[in-house]
Amino acid sequence: MATLADPDTDFSRLPDLPHDVFTAPLAKPPHLGDDWLEPAQTDYSSEDHAVWNDLFARQMEVLPGRAASAFMAGLEKLDLSRGGIPEFGALSEELGALTGWSVVPVPMLIPDHVFFWHLANRRFPAGNFIRTRETFDYIQEPDVFHDVFGHVPMLTDPVYADYMQEYGRAGWKAMHYNRLKALGALYWYTVEFGLIEEADGIKAYGAGILSGPTEAKFAVEAESPNRIMLNVDRVMRTDYVISDLQPTYFVIESFEDLYKQTVERDFDRLYRSLAPSFTYANSAIIDVDNVVHRGTQEYHLRGGRGSGAAPV
Repeated sequence: MATLADPDTDFSRLPDLPHDVFTAPLAKPPHLGDDWLEPAQTDYSSEDHAVWNDLFARQMEVLPGRAASAFMAGLEKLDLSRGGIPEFGALSEELGALTGWSVVPVPMLIPDHVFFWHLANRRFPAGNFIRTRETFDYIQEPDVFHDVFGHVPMLTDPVYADYMQEYGRAGWKAMHYNRLKALGALYWYTVEFGLIEEADGIKAYGAGILSGPTEAKFAVEAESPNRIMLNVDRVMRTDYVISDLQPTYFVIESFEDLYKQTVERDFDRLYRSLAPSFTYANSAIIDVDNVVHRGTQEYHLRGGRGSGAAPV
């Protein structure tokens, strides 16, 4: 029986956040309701649209041959190359016809339980702003380019789309056990920084890789990072780095494999066995790992982004 989420949970209403759940405190802007949705998508300027177009063009120079085939197909299905920041209403109509998902605007990072609720109802919350020229190469908080370009094309794949909904449904159980950090690690190493085996080599499907030119090359080709076949129990015990390239990436055989490893796993038993903190460093290789590539870790040993080390 699938136990990633509790089958009797009512996902039609936004859950109350229990007082004893440990989560990041976020101040809700006064004009928002409990769902944290913006009343409308931003009226973007011509410069905003130009930034999108330049970001898009840059990524399309590096992604062919490195991005998952499902992602490249999703770009075509949604016609994201038409130019300018997509209008969420039209994008949602196209996406809804394919997999039943929609894209909704949010002003910033939103609370975990609200994010889970939207995913559980096949709504993807996307940042309602875009980076500036000054933050063109790196922005810590996800903007509309990261969210729409990086995430939304993958939601055209039916199996992956179902995985994302099940991940949202799983949030209730993780909150019950106070294991949001562990569930967050699963999201990080799959949805944000996941790799997949394809017939012609390992490709990227994670949005954090697909929305940045350096990581798109580093994750797939560099000698520094480890590449390890996905093991859900191991991943949920593994720390991760937010502000630099990843020391380790996890690889799936297929999206069906990803779905099976998560949705059919007994998460009640797993959460009871997890420590409150992470067990493994983000660069570690342990005895249970099925290692595709043992990285040199040269980039991080030389100091990573802050040192100017080459991402090799």
